[in-house]
Amino acid sequence: MTALIHIEGLGRVFDVSKPWLNRMVERLPKRHLTAVADVSFDVDQETVYALVGESGSGKSTIGKMIVGLLGPTSGSVEIDGVDLASEQDASAVARVRNDIQMIFQDPYASLNPRWRVRDIIVEPLTVRKSPTTGVAERLLEQVGLSAADADKFPHEFSGGQRQRICIARALASEPKVIICDEPTSALDVSVQAQVLNLMSDLKEEFGLTYVFISHDLTVVQHMADVIGVLYLGRLVEEAPRDELFRTPRHPYTQMLFDAAPKMDGFGREVEPPKGEIPDAINPPSGCAFHPRCPLATDLCKKEPPQMRQIGSARVACHHAG
Repeated sequence: MTALIHIEGLGRVFDVSKPWLNRMVERLPKRHLTAVADVSFDVDQETVYALVGESGSGKSTIGKMIVGLLGPTSGSVEIDGVDLASEQDASAVARVRNDIQMIFQDPYASLNPRWRVRDIIVEPLTVRKSPTTGVAERLLEQVGLSAADADKFPHEFSGGQRQRICIARALASEPKVIICDEPTSALDVSVQAQVLNLMSDLKEEFGLTYVFISHDLTVVQHMADVIGVLYLGRLVEEAPRDELFRTPRHPYTQMLFDAAPKMDGFGREVEPPKGEIPDAINPPSGCAFHPRCPLATDLCKKEPPQMRQIGSARVACHHAG
């Protein structure tokens, strides 16, 4: 397989300082929040790459940078060999952007309540001035709805049906890459299964590549080919799905698996995760996970670990393996 998406040294820093006058009066310095730091990974064509981690780990920020809603502070995002931050070849960037779509977390907030479903679905084509006749009806039937639903408004549908409409909109421009930002977290469990199965079927039918963002390990195990684990904006482990679930090597990944609900886990005694995610404005020195890590040593407190290959996995830990 060839890498369709190449992420290299990706970083994003947000200025969260108070307004200038407040800082002058209170004599405060500027404050910067590092949401993503030095993240690198590849996504092969027609595969599913999942990003997992606790809230605040930078998953959605990476997704927004891939799709172009946020610009990177450092590093690069290449899709199909084109750097999206490049200003050298605007036509190539525009062509690649047409191949990217996004499915958002909340189907209630990502649909315009004033538009009919037909107009919502064909919006990507309208922007590109492409033909739209019959497209909405065809896509609605492909995602398990009725062609007659094209004349309705979003409030006339359930949550699962709205997410199907969002999927239909994402498919309208015939993309190669779809960024899925927790697409089922706002849905009931039974509806989640229907939407996930639909996405799997569409991936096979259209040859899609997914970047799947989730905090639900059960969903990730069902969908992903390769999984990247994020902690405080950094990629701490990456491995094929089966290997990661069989042998998690980073202490943080092991903590996530221990904390996850299990069908056969009634009555089990599991030590709860220690501590909270540190402040991203003032992160710990060395390895950011060391205040919560049972394996931490003085080396972990002083020196940030670098990604290294262990078998078919990549791990950023001084003591992994």
